[in-house]
Amino acid sequence: MMATGTGKTRTVIGLVDQLIRAGWVKRVLFLADRQALVSQAANAFKNHLPNVPSVNLLTEKDSNARVYVSTYPTMLNLINQIDDTKQRPFGPGFFDLVVIDEAHRSVYQKYGAIFDHFDALLVGLTATPKNEIDRNTYRLFHLEEGVPTDVYDLEQAVQEGYLVPPVARSVPLKFLRAGIRYAELSEEEKDRWQELEWLDDEDIPESVDPHALNQFLFNHDTIDQMLLVLMEQGDKVDDGERIGKTIIFARNNRHAELIVKRFRVLYPDLPGDFIEMITHSVSHAQSLIDKFENPARAPRIAVSVDMLDTGIDVPAVANLVFAKAVRTSTKYWQMIGRGTRLCPDLYAPNKDKERFLVFDLCQNVEYFNQDLPTAEGRVQTSMSEKVFAARADLLRDIDQLQPPGERPATVPDGEPASLPDMRWQLAERLWVEVASMNTQNVEVRKQLRHVEKFADRRSWDIVTPEARIEVGNLAGLPTQFTDDDTGPAAKRFDLITLRLQLALLTDDITFDPLREKVQETATALLDPALNNITAIRQRHAFIEDVAGDAWWEDVTLPMLETLRRRLRGLVKAIPSKGTQNPLYTDFRDELGEISDIELAVLPGGGKGMARFESKVRTYLRSHEDTLAVQKLLRNKQITSTDLAELEQIFLDNGFGTAEDIEHAATSHGGLGLFLRSLSGLDATAATAAFDEFHTGRTLTANQLHFLKLLIDYITKNGVIEVGALYEAPFKTVAPMGPEDIFPEEVVDRIVAVVENIRTTALADRAEQTLAHG
Repeated sequence: MMATGTGKTRTVIGLVDQLIRAGWVKRVLFLADRQALVSQAANAFKNHLPNVPSVNLLTEKDSNARVYVSTYPTMLNLINQIDDTKQRPFGPGFFDLVVIDEAHRSVYQKYGAIFDHFDALLVGLTATPKNEIDRNTYRLFHLEEGVPTDVYDLEQAVQEGYLVPPVARSVPLKFLRAGIRYAELSEEEKDRWQELEWLDDEDIPESVDPHALNQFLFNHDTIDQMLLVLMEQGDKVDDGERIGKTIIFARNNRHAELIVKRFRVLYPDLPGDFIEMITHSVSHAQSLIDKFENPARAPRIAVSVDMLDTGIDVPAVANLVFAKAVRTSTKYWQMIGRGTRLCPDLYAPNKDKERFLVFDLCQNVEYFNQDLPTAEGRVQTSMSEKVFAARADLLRDIDQLQPPGERPATVPDGEPASLPDMRWQLAERLWVEVASMNTQNVEVRKQLRHVEKFADRRSWDIVTPEARIEVGNLAGLPTQFTDDDTGPAAKRFDLITLRLQLALLTDDITFDPLREKVQETATALLDPALNNITAIRQRHAFIEDVAGDAWWEDVTLPMLETLRRRLRGLVKAIPSKGTQNPLYTDFRDELGEISDIELAVLPGGGKGMARFESKVRTYLRSHEDTLAVQKLLRNKQITSTDLAELEQIFLDNGFGTAEDIEHAATSHGGLGLFLRSLSGLDATAATAAFDEFHTGRTLTANQLHFLKLLIDYITKNGVIEVGALYEAPFKTVAPMGPEDIFPEEVVDRIVAVVENIRTTALADRAEQTLAHG
């Protein structure tokens, strides 16, 4: 079961109470992604279910509770523990119900081992719009993508009196919206501009754009005017005597620190704890949160960087200040949710909270009112996982080029003298990583079949494309093997050189830009400032060779492997470049006219559209033999007549209303595109669309992989936007886009095929064709 909406913790407390009373569950596990949310949930269970023993596993170890609350990493560690009797204290049957808070956070990819371990009912909770929840999360709950078990949206909750609505107020400060231009400053300010310690004193900028403000340039007057607007126009409590509880969303820690400092300068008569910075960098942040949650206690204003953006439940919040740009819809609506809670007697006795104010300095409301397309949430691939995958790709491609023959009696140590030496060293390294995986670890046990297979040395004697697919299941699993140097700089250099070896082996066009990166690294190591480092001084002649061009003539894979080994431990000495020191200014900012703006309703909310989509998807799957559906599936041109007939079927069978159909068509760019997104494209038709790229061409491994990803994507989703070719999963093969691996004319043809697939689902083109026929 998965539910999206509001008031999640209170909802689940009611559910847990009913299930315990009915005798359906004995022990419950509640999982959250941050310590602050765990503490909040633990307190909520104790307050609302005082007769049900509960325990916060972050601070307590009571094993006799009925409700256990924990973060995901803590629980993952606990279920990996084995006691003296070789038993796990938290065995598969320990819990009857597992509740997953913030289920939109790609929990399956990161913590799926927890849910596979426990044989329990799963309930997922999220306040994220249903169309933005990671698809893996829907699969975890065996649901159709975009169709949660239940939805309770903000608009509905406000209408039914369970939440209060926001009133958005635009605060147009010039610098935050247009940046700072030297030419527009006063003469005195121009002198101060010239005196600033810019990154390059010889090239003082003529302007800084809005993105730079509060990133490295902090302007006192901009912050002062924001605070003055808040204190003058913010909602007051205690019969208007003082500002209501307020959260200011700052951009970073320096920004937050300066906001607190400027407030105390502007309002020296107020106590020091009137405003506090509450961020992950503050050691007593949880204590401050506890005080902030109390309507009667200071702080009145909390300045947050990420920590109060989601999950924190403070009903007394009356004002939110967006002092940073937010461009992720999920985060934006989570932040808005911090003000929606009911609060009786907030303004005065018998004067309940009826709204909250949103002071928007960075045009967030205008941005999200455009109802822009949403992006699927993803978990970032770790550097270790990328390096493991690159090694496996390289081993596969070497074996495709030259079968390895029999394993040598001893795999040579040290720098490889030949390609076979390098091949067996590569296989040995991957084998050791897998053989060092603890098979008692629950994450490893998820892939136990593959781990046990590749923990056998003989499995690495030859790596076929099919074996490489199996090996992909092992990337990212915890291993007890460690490098001599596991620092991030060494791993990044490993990845660059491994990709360079792959590019050399497959004659890929990414070779030259990767080579240039390595040469830049070598040049940086030749900086005289680093000559006092013995290891660099000893390699000086080799580094000079790599920085030049002659060394790269007729370069071989073993040479590149030697390069990787010799330099990976040195690159950490290279100082970061191009980092501008923070600049503090006090230029006069301009405040435009403050105005209220309408805030769009929560996107993707409501059960109606979810049910409409579900019914239409079911119809398409059960009527694949009809002509219109066949056209959608087989990339044949749809007509307006086809779409009109389908629309009438949907209406006659009560799938939804005319408004539902209109909304679906508008949000997808046409009814045909909406239907294609549900039906997908027949795999044979998708493959046929790209036949021209296989005919008469010899494609590299990366090019074939890219086309396979593209065909798989279109098969599943029906169409693809051109911009998606520059995003995951395609950027894992072509980091900078298809131009990385294809000539420009081939990229143009790929785009043309993609556009043609899209237009076959649009009726307009068909009508034009008929008219000209």
